[in-house]
Amino acid sequence: MSDDLELVDAELVDDHLPALRPDTAPARPVVDRHTILRPGELPATTKPQYTERDFYVSDETARLIDEHSAPKNTDRNYRSQRGMFESWCADMGRIARPCTTATYVEYIAGMIARGYAPSSIRTHKSAIRSWQPEDAKPGTTVVNGMVKEYAKDWGKRNRVKKAPAITDAMFRAMVATCDPRHPIGIRDRCALVLGRGNLHRRIELADLILPQVGVEDDGVAVWVAMSKNDQEARGEESFIPAEPNDPLICPVDAARAWFAMLHRLSVRDGAFFRALTSAGTLQNRSTATERGDHLSGDAINDWVRGRAHKAGLTNWHQVTAHGLRRGGAQAIADAGGDPTKQGRWKAGSAVVKREYLDRAQSRKENPWLLVAEQRRQREQQ
Repeated sequence: MSDDLELVDAELVDDHLPALRPDTAPARPVVDRHTILRPGELPATTKPQYTERDFYVSDETARLIDEHSAPKNTDRNYRSQRGMFESWCADMGRIARPCTTATYVEYIAGMIARGYAPSSIRTHKSAIRSWQPEDAKPGTTVVNGMVKEYAKDWGKRNRVKKAPAITDAMFRAMVATCDPRHPIGIRDRCALVLGRGNLHRRIELADLILPQVGVEDDGVAVWVAMSKNDQEARGEESFIPAEPNDPLICPVDAARAWFAMLHRLSVRDGAFFRALTSAGTLQNRSTATERGDHLSGDAINDWVRGRAHKAGLTNWHQVTAHGLRRGGAQAIADAGGDPTKQGRWKAGSAVVKREYLDRAQSRKENPWLLVAEQRRQREQQ
């Protein structure tokens, strides 16, 4: 029999054949890869009949989802990045959600071709993939491999510009510009001292509330409810020892002065750092729907840069709030300490080791120090 005949015979269908699954046939078990059965237990044979009640959440739950599903700045960035992806898919005639792995790969490849920084590409990757339905996420093997190789080459051609560390001398000069008689000066001094002492990220300062700051005679304890490395909000306390012999930068004096000013402003709870008018009164925050009485991280940045400008620092325009964190961490490492715990980095952080501990050790072992020491010994003879 020829192949053609075999194909024709195979396609012949008897109209009188019985149904593949008559009503009397036993029901098939309903199982999938997530099914868990105990010994002796039989799987269900019917699927549940969902109604609208099974898919809708209440208005209150919807508000909780909108308010607390992700940090506001992350949520805002993700919306922007997903919007870019949607626009690109529309231009290319591709489906954005759920997208195919090929679409995902093509979009990231385009970002690589345009020379985006690897960190920016990784953020876009995360924003796009987390936006896809759980059961239809694109594969990551090819994309991750591309970005990894690209990052190696990009790192050879580019050096990431970092905000300068705020050194001890810079820090003291900035604090000295804070007028101890004006509410803004009192506030900014407290923000500078706590920011450097606890190696705070700017959003950590902005998120503080009054009960999280405890002033004691021997120092200031600050409870950080959530941080970059604590997204589950377990919380962690940091402590800054008092500086009784150095009132300018003493955290106890700075925090007590700001608490007293908050009391005068009739602030008893809520955000610790507040927006003030030039006259030193509370700014009206009734239209601040996103952060309420809490400031943004950008506002903290503006305070710090403003103090750098008033101090006459030559690089004031490059100074950011992160410089308080970097400068404090470097000071601790240079003194032989480990800033990991104080700055809420992960234990064994490669960043701390590379940027601070190894740097401090390298400086101590610099061969020119030996030359200088020999010179001093000769001069003393």
